[in-house]
Amino acid sequence: MHILVVNDDGPPSPHSSPYVHSLVRDLQAAGHIVSVCLPHTQRSWIGKAHMIGQTVKPLYYRPPPASSPAAGLTTALVSDSSPEKTETTAVNVTDHGSTHPRPSTVPGTEEWILVDGTPASCVQIGLYHFFQDRGPIDLVVSGPNYGRNTTAVFALSSGTLGGALEAAVCKRRAIALSYAFFNRNHDPAIIAKASRQSVRVIEALWKQWPEDGSVDLYSVNVPLLEKLEEGKVLYTPMLQNYWGAGSCFEEVEGSVYGEEEDEERIREGGEAGRAETDGGEAIGKRGGRGGGLHTHKHFKWSPRFTDVYKSVEEAPPGNDGWAVKEGHTSVTPLKANFWNTAENLHGKELQLPPLETPSSATKTELTNLPIRESSTTNSNCKDHLYALIDYQDAYVQPLILSALQKLLPSSSYTLLPSPFTPSNKDDLEIHLSSLVPSAEAKILQITPYETIDFDHALSHPTTTLINSYIIRKALIRKHFLSSTVENWVAKHPSSALKTHVKRAEAFEVDYAEFLDDSLVEAFDLRASLEKNDQLIEGGNPEKVEWWILKPSMSDRGQGIRLFSTMEELQSIFDGWEVESESDFEDEDEDDNNSNSDAGEATQKDDNDNDNDADSDSDANANINTSHLRHFIAQPYIHPPLLLPELQNRKFHIRVYVLAIGALKVYVYKDMLALFAGTPYTPPTAPTSFSSDPSDPNPDAEPTEMDLSAHLTNTCLQTYLSPNAAENSVHRFWDLPTLSPVHFPQAKAEEIWDQICQVTGELFEAAARGMMIHFQPMEQAFEVYGLDFLVDADADGEGNTAWLLEVNAFPDFKQTGELKGVVGGFWEGVVREAVGGFVGAEGVGKGDDEKMRLVREVDLGRRW
Repeated sequence: MHILVVNDDGPPSPHSSPYVHSLVRDLQAAGHIVSVCLPHTQRSWIGKAHMIGQTVKPLYYRPPPASSPAAGLTTALVSDSSPEKTETTAVNVTDHGSTHPRPSTVPGTEEWILVDGTPASCVQIGLYHFFQDRGPIDLVVSGPNYGRNTTAVFALSSGTLGGALEAAVCKRRAIALSYAFFNRNHDPAIIAKASRQSVRVIEALWKQWPEDGSVDLYSVNVPLLEKLEEGKVLYTPMLQNYWGAGSCFEEVEGSVYGEEEDEERIREGGEAGRAETDGGEAIGKRGGRGGGLHTHKHFKWSPRFTDVYKSVEEAPPGNDGWAVKEGHTSVTPLKANFWNTAENLHGKELQLPPLETPSSATKTELTNLPIRESSTTNSNCKDHLYALIDYQDAYVQPLILSALQKLLPSSSYTLLPSPFTPSNKDDLEIHLSSLVPSAEAKILQITPYETIDFDHALSHPTTTLINSYIIRKALIRKHFLSSTVENWVAKHPSSALKTHVKRAEAFEVDYAEFLDDSLVEAFDLRASLEKNDQLIEGGNPEKVEWWILKPSMSDRGQGIRLFSTMEELQSIFDGWEVESESDFEDEDEDDNNSNSDAGEATQKDDNDNDNDADSDSDANANINTSHLRHFIAQPYIHPPLLLPELQNRKFHIRVYVLAIGALKVYVYKDMLALFAGTPYTPPTAPTSFSSDPSDPNPDAEPTEMDLSAHLTNTCLQTYLSPNAAENSVHRFWDLPTLSPVHFPQAKAEEIWDQICQVTGELFEAAARGMMIHFQPMEQAFEVYGLDFLVDADADGEGNTAWLLEVNAFPDFKQTGELKGVVGGFWEGVVREAVGGFVGAEGVGKGDDEKMRLVREVDLGRRW
């Protein structure tokens, strides 16, 4: 069979077109003649378009020789050449072929055609202007696409489908082939299986092609899974779905990404089911001018894939999206046309209303948005729930709505329309009483901290449930957290907090020159640093005690440093002062999210900086001593537990916790393990001080430590280690399978029990011992992200889970592709928190085993 291969991803490339060469080779190995005509660059999302008025020019691509691995892959499997061995090894692929302006003159040279056109143009040029000497083309294969093309939203814009459609209207049989990946770790063994599977499917479809003209083309989607060849190959209809509300364009001030980087960003966001936009609203500068004048704006394509993946989750089984999700290969037969629908209307006349001038009295007042009433209930019932759910995080919002839909009867609640718009979302003040039919109506509000109507909650405590306490500094600010633990342990010396939270020295520094004065009362820290000086001078730097410095009110790893001497600590603060001279010269103090006022916090001041889940801060950006002000220093946990099967990378455990009322505390068992980007290396102390007279450069500053092996924040991976391993997030309970020797199931269970004990003790310590700075409310619940680090079993007494910090409004997006963890947690939140508010009998059942009640504290607060 003579097969023409086209695609919309361009020539082989690890970044945009990793699969096409391996498929071509497998088709050739199966005995087929394969001709290739591709766009010279990325041409995704272009459908069946042609570039009218453009002269299309070819280039000539020569793939690497047959003895080299397939081009486009990062790594490939190479078989051992020894006859007595059958092992394969992974090697890095360095030869990705070459491109030439003129065709080869050497007979027998394998050469592909690259044109500066679209996939549809490649089909036309490949069918009619090249390869005629190889005989008639029997079949056109468009792909394999880098990503799935299931459901109508993808298929209608797909360049891969566009190429196949062009072949079909040229009266050629065509197959659009797409690979659906579920993570970015493109295992060469899985890609090899996908190529084999694709060849088998292509050959089977060709042999079984209907002769009655009922099929013009097939859309085939192969899931890139380890067991893809064990899955079924199912004929499926295409799921009809639609974009949700809001724009697929993002407001920007100018071009931010290059074309290839843009496509990779969109594609990977789509495969993970994550939205890149802010709840469907454009991100960037907003605002308008009076008098109806336009504001000049730029727009960037930024599609909201959450809608697409939600449609697959909500649809019944049997469609193409469902098949791929379940690990099956989907085959969708298509005709190259827009099929007629509503045929009962054909031939009938469309009746138009008579011409008239509409009365101004019938115009709808857009400012009075109606409540979306439930269609099956009397919403005036006193037990009816009105829910304002606008988390303003496109990753989390659909998961909360899905939990409500799953657990609450549809007749029991009404979703209120969001009052947020692009123009008011930054300064809108919500008044719940204006959104419900009566002041005594039962209402649930789940929104960002700054928009919660605390006044309504305080004045209507029995009919209001909000998703945050007003004051919780005792937990979420690091220097308050250290005081919470210290005070509690002083009164309860047998508390688990004593052995699971490192002692901390809290201090305040306004300017680097005052650092020494700020540490006057930091007795343990000073003693440790003095001892370290002696160890270093005595030639024993390996015995020094390392410390970790944390700004109390920063988040996402910003400002964290390691040090072992006073000189190193001073150089950290001196460096921040130098960096900040230009960064902060014209900045307004209120724009730094420092919350540095020493007095009692206002409602918004108490809001933890971790709420800014869309920020892109890194470990070095915008650090200024006077703006951070509050710091803590703790002994560094070394050595941490390392798993050789996961490249001996340091990791911490992210635990999701629910606090309800005053006070029940639940820990969600489905935890995460978040890994550093590079293998762990112990911190290394200097062997001498610059004050040594023999030092050729006594005034040199200490070299800043590489933190990529020490910080496990997923938001820092790209900044700290661009070449970091990509599998940085795992389910905690998968670790015993991934590393059965170093992390057996019994150890995981022991750590889980420690985490539950420490969490319960911590919340009771805050509620009873820091009542001014942690005030649980009966009419509120709140979710937290707690981070724990497990040390190595160095002393033979077992691994210890050490509490690192507590985050309010945690960044759930760090869960990445494991969004089922977040979805399950929010189901537990709805079941336990909302269920108690509306009545347990009205809430659906779920996996109660995963939400462990770890502490119930009666604070004597009643309404």
